[in-house]
Amino acid sequence: MDKPLIVNLPKFLDARGNLSFVEQGKHIPFVIRRTYWLYDVPGGEARGGHAYRENNEFIVALSGSFDVIIDDGVKKQTYTLNRSYYGLLVPKGLWREMVNFSTNSLAMILSSTDYDADDYVRDYDVFLKLKNDGKI
Repeated sequence: MDKPLIVNLPKFLDARGNLSFVEQGKHIPFVIRRTYWLYDVPGGEARGGHAYRENNEFIVALSGSFDVIIDDGVKKQTYTLNRSYYGLLVPKGLWREMVNFSTNSLAMILSSTDYDADDYVRDYDVFLKLKNDGKI
């Protein structure tokens, strides 16, 4: 897993309400070690703005919409997440930022590692150096 990937999740349509789900090892190629969510993001604010040395993520817009900007150190690509039946698989070693949150949006992130502050690369110049040196 070295490139971002949109993963379509199962979708069961029902007049009483629709259902989707995600399973580790089936829809995402890692064991889920941590789950967190972002909500009440004020207009114009961004989240993320970092890379991980070891952590892989799967990001789903459970409600509303937002953009995920993925940067590999050479090019940037924007993924718009606005449906709860697909998500974005983000491999380790990529810079990511989440922007353009709609009102009442809810982002759920499934992670392959427990929280570890030392896994984060929060300085973009350091990220570029680590990429150029092949250390991330």
